[in-house]
Amino acid sequence: MADRPLLFLDIDGVLNPVLPTPGFVAHDLLDHTVLLSADHAGWLGELAGAYELVWATTWEHHANTHVAPLLGLPALPVVEFTGYRSRPDDPQLEGVETLLGRKWAPLLRYAGDRPFAWVDDVMPDSLVRHSRQRPDRLLLPVDPGHGLRRHHVERLLADRPRAHLA
Repeated sequence: MADRPLLFLDIDGVLNPVLPTPGFVAHDLLDHTVLLSADHAGWLGELAGAYELVWATTWEHHANTHVAPLLGLPALPVVEFTGYRSRPDDPQLEGVETLLGRKWAPLLRYAGDRPFAWVDDVMPDSLVRHSRQRPDRLLLPVDPGHGLRRHHVERLLADRPRAHLA
């Protein structure tokens, strides 16, 4: 539904935290142990009512095969990062932010003119600061130790991005 903003979701560090709290269950997926929570499943279901959920993870299409079923999610659209080639009109980042912001251009290209939120544990501070000026963007960095928490969900629901009037 094009009237809902997009919600770009990362997996590692967001849904699969480094220091999980009780309630996370370990799953062996693609030679990795992935820790997932039933709380996240419920929260993502809640967010799906306000957003169009989109995977924005290096898991890419593997997220639909391996992670989505464990969270009770249908197959979601996927932003593809593998093989992405920068283009002359891509935003330019400086120094270390070039590495931290490697998802940025593909996300912008995928979103087009649609408002969006992005939840990730790796994003440049400058992008987060600049997004505060834009009602059509909400960049929400997550501590990879704890991952997505209820207060993030509350913020996503309260500060839903809306169309930007140029």
